[in-house]
Amino acid sequence: MNQDIYVGIEHLRGQLTDITFVMLAAARQLARGTGGSVVAVLLGHKVQELAGSLPADRVIYIDHPALAEFNPDGYTRVLASLLKEHAPRAVLFGETSMGTELGALLSARLGWPLVSHCQTIRVDQGSPRFVSQICGGKIMAEGDLPGPIALLTMIPGGFKPESGGPQPSPQIVSMPAPPLEDLRVRLKQYLEPEVGDVDISRVPILVAVGRGIQNQDNLELAEGLAESLGGVVCGSRPIVDQGWLPTSRLVGKSGRKVKPRLYLALGISGAPEHLEGLADAEMIVAINTDPGAPIFDVAKYGATADLFDLVPVLTEKARQAKSG
Repeated sequence: MNQDIYVGIEHLRGQLTDITFVMLAAARQLARGTGGSVVAVLLGHKVQELAGSLPADRVIYIDHPALAEFNPDGYTRVLASLLKEHAPRAVLFGETSMGTELGALLSARLGWPLVSHCQTIRVDQGSPRFVSQICGGKIMAEGDLPGPIALLTMIPGGFKPESGGPQPSPQIVSMPAPPLEDLRVRLKQYLEPEVGDVDISRVPILVAVGRGIQNQDNLELAEGLAESLGGVVCGSRPIVDQGWLPTSRLVGKSGRKVKPRLYLALGISGAPEHLEGLADAEMIVAINTDPGAPIFDVAKYGATADLFDLVPVLTEKARQAKSG
C-alpha cells in the first residue's frame, strides 16, 4: 500500500463532469496530509485529450473500445485489477449513478470498505478523516478513514470544482486494458427525458420548491416570485413524484442538471441526489426553517425563515424594483 489518492474520472459524451473536479480538489487536500500523489484514472476510448486538463500529479489512461461509454462490468474489471496492483491509500468516486455503482461493485469484489456520501475529507493530526451525510443529509457522521485502503464516494458541496481546477500538465501514463470481449453489459442507446414546456438547464433564474411548500396550491407563491424575477419554477423529487410539477422541471440526479445565475431554493432540504444537479449554479440562495438543512452547506446566502412569510415580501420587492 502507498499513500497516493486515486480518483475515478467521470466523463460523458466527451465532456468531463463537474464532480470530477470536486473529487480532484478533495484528493489534493487529502494527499497533502498523507504525503502521497493525486492519481487520476481515466478510462475510455479516444479521449486522451481529456487527460491533459486534469489537475492531478499523474493520469493513468486506459483505452479500449468497450470503455467508450460507461460500462459497470468493464469499468469494474479494469479498476479492480489496477487498484489491487497499486494499492493506494484511498480511491474517490462521485456520489453519482456511475460512482455509486462502481464503488459498491469494487467494495464487494476487493473486500475494501466503502464510505459513501462524503462531503469533506482531511488529515487531522496525521489521521485521515471523513465527514459523511447520512439520513438524507439530516445527520453528519465523522470518523477516521478505514484502512489500509478505503473507497469513497463524494457529494458536491464540500469542495468547489474550481479549487480542483487547472494546474501544470500531469504526467500521462498509458496502460493496456485486460480482455474485455465477454462483457455482460453493453450500452445500446441514451434515453433522455423530453425537454417539455421549458428547458430548465438553460434558464438563468430558477425558483425551486421542495417539501416545505406543503401543498400544490402553494405553488402560486413560487410562481409569483419566479414571474417577478423573470425566472421559472422547478422542483425536487417529492414535488414531481406527487405530480405537482412535470418531470421536465425536476432538478437532481434523476432529473436535469442546471446552471442558472440564481437558484432560489424554497423549502428544499438539500439531499445529495438534488445537490448533484446544482454543481454549476453560480449563486444558490436557500430559505428553510431547519438551520441544519444540507442546502445551507452549498448556499451563498440563506434564511432560516418561514417561506410563507418571506416569499410574498421578496415578490413585492422584486416587482417594485422591476417597475422602477
